[in-house]
Amino acid sequence: MNQRLSNMTRSESPDEPTWDIATLFPNQGSWSEEEYLALGTNHLVEFSQGYLEILEMPTISHQETLAYLYGVLLAWATQGKLGKVLFAPVKVRLWPGTFREPDLVFMRTENRSRIGEQFWEGADLVMEVVSDNRQMDYETKRAEYAKAGIPEYWIVDPLEKKITVLRLDGGQFVVHGEFRESEQATSLLLPGLTVDVERAFVQS
Repeated sequence: MNQRLSNMTRSESPDEPTWDIATLFPNQGSWSEEEYLALGTNHLVEFSQGYLEILEMPTISHQETLAYLYGVLLAWATQGKLGKVLFAPVKVRLWPGTFREPDLVFMRTENRSRIGEQFWEGADLVMEVVSDNRQMDYETKRAEYAKAGIPEYWIVDPLEKKITVLRLDGGQFVVHGEFRESEQATSLLLPGLTVDVERAFVQS
């Protein structure tokens, strides 16, 4: 028998995960901000109170909707040099120990000092294209973004063909508007910004 095969340990057996690699990283609940930020991966990974949350890879239709939204917001922001627009992956620190990677983020020019090379300190507007985990976008992130003091949050729902725009009021989000096909979604924070709801969900 090949000496290499005879010396195989459990972690080296064929068709099993490389268990030894996992021991090189902290256990769930024990990650620090520094360890999270140093993690090199091409996956979308969020961080909350010592835990890593691995996000699903987006679908093509998700990315097409995101591309349309990015184009609209970028064109609007560029006209008047109003701020910076980026799409995921970009880390946003909501507060010490919690990072999210919104699908789309905007920061006003006057707040550009909050934009770092590794992550943003909050944002002025975030958008999420709803995935299979609907509770995450509608409940968890709604509460987190409000707690972080983000002034406006757009929930873009391909299943219901609807865009919900939330504005911060007294530490909680309230509905600015629920916009459906044939309507234009508008921003209270950014006057003049409009999004054609039907076009947001038209796939090429």
